[in-house]
Amino acid sequence: MIYLDNASTTKVQTSVVKAMEKYFTQEYGNPSSPHEMGERARKAVEDARKQIAREIGARPWEIIFTSGASESNNLAILGLPPKKVIISSIEHSSVYEPARRMKSAVEIPVDKDGIIDLKKLEKEIDRSSMVSVIHAHNEIGVLQDIRKIGMICRKKGVLFHTDAVQSFGKEPIQVKNIGVDLLSASAHKIGGPKGIGFLYIREGLDITPLIYGGGQEKGLRSGTENVPGIVGFAEALARVKKINRNKVKELREFFMEKLESIGGKINGSRSYRIYNNIHVSLPLDAEKLVIYLSQKGIMCSTGSACESKNDKRSLVSIGLNEKEIRGALRFTLNEDITKKDIDYVIRTIDKFKR
Repeated sequence: MIYLDNASTTKVQTSVVKAMEKYFTQEYGNPSSPHEMGERARKAVEDARKQIAREIGARPWEIIFTSGASESNNLAILGLPPKKVIISSIEHSSVYEPARRMKSAVEIPVDKDGIIDLKKLEKEIDRSSMVSVIHAHNEIGVLQDIRKIGMICRKKGVLFHTDAVQSFGKEPIQVKNIGVDLLSASAHKIGGPKGIGFLYIREGLDITPLIYGGGQEKGLRSGTENVPGIVGFAEALARVKKINRNKVKELREFFMEKLESIGGKINGSRSYRIYNNIHVSLPLDAEKLVIYLSQKGIMCSTGSACESKNDKRSLVSIGLNEKEIRGALRFTLNEDITKKDIDYVIRTIDKFKR
């Protein structure tokens, strides 16, 4: 099998499973319990929190564990209800939908490469605003300049949240240096388990919980902590840092050239792009092709697994026409992909076209 849907989810790595197993079968204490098993579970959670905080230059107590990035995105927006939420026109649905609930959401357009219009963003900001812009896009893979956005937000004195689900652990992020006040991430995008994520909340922000109960996670996310998931998240982060990103990027470029040679049009910026993403429009029916490729042992997608089939906001925003949208495919690579795999994918697509 050739798995090219790593933006949807990733294989849980062996070292992650091994790290988690101990907290399922041996150290299964509740972190809130006062006995020794509980204390050891609590230490495991706090050690993982410190490791994850270091990755983004945060302090451990600024990391709040959640069930995943969708919850984190909702908490960031609904927990700090500003009078106006400013988002890009290509935000993930877990930002777009809560922003729409605010009834004062403003969408800033992107250009044909998927890059947000910073002049329009700055013009739209007022003191009652909050800005939320995705870092690496979940479909077209485009990287926004969150440092520049953070500088604009600091100058204007408003809060800045970024959905870093596709970039956390893969791209360098230092929240203090780039002016990010809130940041969302998820473990299952980097070889960790599903059902665990975090929200970075800059110290000093007064955020209202979405979930009430036992007061865990500083009272911001009640519920017994997912100890195995948290430990697995930290282990996945340690492992993903060892990936040779340049090697994956070189294979990505090779793959893009091959796709262009059979009539593909690459969507989104070539220069500002997460290293393992390809979004391409081919002159065919992409949904039928995905099924055909699956039958041939190739796993890819027509877009984000979290979006409905009819939600093509991002593709419309970058100016794709109906034919290009109908033929749009996303391939997201991992370190196991080879040139031989890519050649097989290209041959298989070529056979489908005939």
